[in-house]
Amino acid sequence: MTCYDRRDVGLLLLRLGTGGVLAAHGAQKLLGWFGGAGLEGTGQFMESVGYRPGKASATAAGLSEAGGGLLLALGLATPAAGAAAAGA
Repeated sequence: MTCYDRRDVGLLLLRLGTGGVLAAHGAQKLLGWFGGAGLEGTGQFMESVGYRPGKASATAAGLSEAGGGLLLALGLATPAAGAAAAGA
């Protein structure tokens, strides 16, 4: 195994891990998976900290995180995916 092969495997693992965590966090907001509050709970939280309308803000944040995470994990449009996830 050459140093390039190891670097490629390392980058793949980093991309899969980071993208997977971001996608799971977005799924918590959108669907209530993995112990998340779902759109209603996240929307109420966002309203309580000043983001109005809360449900629309929760939807935008959840879609940015889930979509950005999936794209990062797949290695597609990585600059845009990273920007979407970071912006959320």
